[in-house]
Amino acid sequence: MTATTRDGAREAVLGRVRDALTLAPKPESVVERSYRTDRTLPDEQRLELLVDRLVDYKAQVHPCTADTTAVTIARVLAERGVRTVGVPAGLDRSWLADFDGTVQEDTPDLPAPRLDALDGVVTSSAVSCAETGTIFLDGSPDQGRRALSLVPDLHVCVVDLSTVEVGVPEALARLVPERPTTLISGPSATSDIELERVEGVHGPRTLDVVVRTDA
Repeated sequence: MTATTRDGAREAVLGRVRDALTLAPKPESVVERSYRTDRTLPDEQRLELLVDRLVDYKAQVHPCTADTTAVTIARVLAERGVRTVGVPAGLDRSWLADFDGTVQEDTPDLPAPRLDALDGVVTSSAVSCAETGTIFLDGSPDQGRRALSLVPDLHVCVVDLSTVEVGVPEALARLVPERPTTLISGPSATSDIELERVEGVHGPRTLDVVVRTDA
């Protein structure tokens, strides 16, 4: 085939593509989403849905009020036998007022072996999705870097009910795309090995979620 013939064949194909695109119907500028008109639920129903999903993922859930946050976290840490807990630099320290162990504040240069030696970690959260039981961390000062929530074997995550959305689109709309986002749906687990569930492979083996219902 000569160069002229190849060029002619290519133009013929591209011409047909252009003709097809010209004849194709124009897409609607606005996609109708009427099936998603009601994506809100009262606080009680959002809490019930979130708890149901988290428990299904084998997370432990501890509802509390703003006034009982510290005592709830202290009780959870005591039940887990935690003596040394890691925290991000921006965490509200009043949440640990009733904890009588050692608090290790995370720093960017704290190596992974030091994080692994912690009994657990306490962080806040950015937003949660009740429908999927997913908690989003975005690396804010009260949540810390990703390694802090992934290396220790226990993660105690504080969730304010006011940050819980019903569906995924609503939850994502509250996030800043440029921030490093970590999605947590229960303890780290996999079933890749002989289809048997193994926990703690990619992150914490245990997830305790403290839900503040009036924060």
